[in-house]
Amino acid sequence: PHRRFDYRPKTDPYCQARYTFCPTGSAIPLMKEEDVIEVYRLQAPVWEFKYGDLLGHLKIMHDAVGFKSSLTGKNYTMEWYELFQLGNCTFPHLRPGMDAPFWCNQGAACFYEGIDDAHWKENGTLVLVTTISGTMFNQMAKWVKYDNETGIYYETWTVQASPDKQAVVWFDSYECSKFILRTYQKLADLGAVFNKIQTNYTSIILISGEPIYLGNETSIFGPLGNKTLAAAIRDFYYPFKPHRTVGEFFVDLLKIINRVILNHQFYLFYNLEYWFLPMKSPYLKIIYEEVPLPNGSKTTSDL
Repeated sequence: PHRRFDYRPKTDPYCQARYTFCPTGSAIPLMKEEDVIEVYRLQAPVWEFKYGDLLGHLKIMHDAVGFKSSLTGKNYTMEWYELFQLGNCTFPHLRPGMDAPFWCNQGAACFYEGIDDAHWKENGTLVLVTTISGTMFNQMAKWVKYDNETGIYYETWTVQASPDKQAVVWFDSYECSKFILRTYQKLADLGAVFNKIQTNYTSIILISGEPIYLGNETSIFGPLGNKTLAAAIRDFYYPFKPHRTVGEFFVDLLKIINRVILNHQFYLFYNLEYWFLPMKSPYLKIIYEEVPLPNGSKTTSDL
């Protein structure tokens, strides 16, 4: 499982985002107990603001949740995403003078006033899933604070033994959709009753045999580390660096294909530890799969 941490570390100035994280973010407001708040499922293609529906055709979707207060009429959006964009969360930087790969892989929740209807409706989803009380919203807000302070690292990949739905999951991803699923489950536990609608989410899956534990940064890259293994990990990540030219990109793409597909190798960084994945066909799969809305621990008669 994805590890929980005691606190969120400060980010290193080396980590820079092309697009500012949560530029209009605000604190989650305290709602009046008697308020009735509509909860909306929000989904749109990743990077729609830049590429339109391009990634939507591949079913690579971003998820969020919306709220509307009946007392104030105000709308709010809540989502969870990378502090320094997806590439930095998926692959590290190889910095001069540093033996260990350097990761800019924090993710966090963002809450802000307003729902951009056009963004979510045009190529995605904006649909009512439940209504909650102000009391339930305030309880959820406390949980969001805890979740955000302890679940701090973004993880792009789900790693499974096969593409089948019932396959063994070696590692689970930790990204926007998982935050929304956790939020829905918390609301259900608080007593929310969800509408009967189909809800699908994107997963990017690596297909691997049983992973092999390699160690952490100190045991691999430290003074007493494994220099051969350290060099192999750095060599693996090198082709995933940002590219300045198309030619450079295709040269590195061939290296990636050679490593992952021909030699069945992948190095995964998960919970601050490194694992070797013995890759197998079909190696990578993007699925857009239904995950039903939750049933709460309470029944309607308990409300």
